[in-house]
Amino acid sequence: MRELAGRLAALDPEAGAAVKVIAYFDRLVDGHAGLEALVRGAATLAGCAARLEVPGKRVRVSADGRRSDLDTPVDPAWPGVDGLWLERPGPPSAVDAMVLERAAAAIRLVLERDRVPEPVEVVLDGTASPQAREKAARRLGLGATARAIAYADGTAGVMITPPAGARAGIGPLVPVLDLPSSLAAARTAVRFTAEGTTEDPGPRVVRADELGGLAVLAEAVGPGSEPVPDVRSLERAAASAPWMLATLDAVATSASLRAAAAALTVHHSTLQDRLAHAETLLGWSVHDPSGRLRLQLALALRRLHRQSTTA
Repeated sequence: MRELAGRLAALDPEAGAAVKVIAYFDRLVDGHAGLEALVRGAATLAGCAARLEVPGKRVRVSADGRRSDLDTPVDPAWPGVDGLWLERPGPPSAVDAMVLERAAAAIRLVLERDRVPEPVEVVLDGTASPQAREKAARRLGLGATARAIAYADGTAGVMITPPAGARAGIGPLVPVLDLPSSLAAARTAVRFTAEGTTEDPGPRVVRADELGGLAVLAEAVGPGSEPVPDVRSLERAAASAPWMLATLDAVATSASLRAAAAALTVHHSTLQDRLAHAETLLGWSVHDPSGRLRLQLALALRRLHRQSTTA
């Protein structure tokens, strides 16, 4: 590498300097250097102070290689990559850009290397060894069986108590070593949840072991899949009146139309008028069992399409 850098320097000084930067940080990584050493390397090679500011880690090293306090805020005019900054204004030179790129890559490796997974992460990780998952389960105080829970914001955990108000999918009860499979089922279940509002009616919590054949729908609907005509009809109907989705959801989930009217706190005749309007837009009747089933599937598919595009 040194010979190559020397030859390149004779032909193109910047290219030779870039190769030296690469070799420098490769040696630091191979030697398991820490964050301060990497920031010091950036400062030394760039000839100016360098600082790292990432969650939980703040390091500043001056151009002469000494660590110093971070007594001034980051200047947005400084060049930086992933929380690593060179303390001088203006666009970076080609060498500075290489220093930032290689140092930031090395810092990411160190941060990942030093990160200790939380027990919850381990017990839900299907790639972790059974021994590691057993140890994590003991640290969490879990019994022989447990359920995974997946939240609408993408986070997950082990269900200790029922979710309080959060949109979530709950996986089946399984032996603790099978929690990764419970999590997969919980992530399917959360796609069937809704905000529970007029604009997005439906359950905020769905249990995977109550989905039955609906789980097959989730396998068929993913990012990029086209909505079926019934979902498009449902969207057109929803755009026609603010009460439309809540009304159709109540009809789809209630034992009778009178029960749906009671749930909506409207008169039975008002519900009938609404349904007449809805059926015109949908293109099918929701008064008979087959029509209600078709409506239930359209509502479920609508939620799946929405979840696949926001995940």
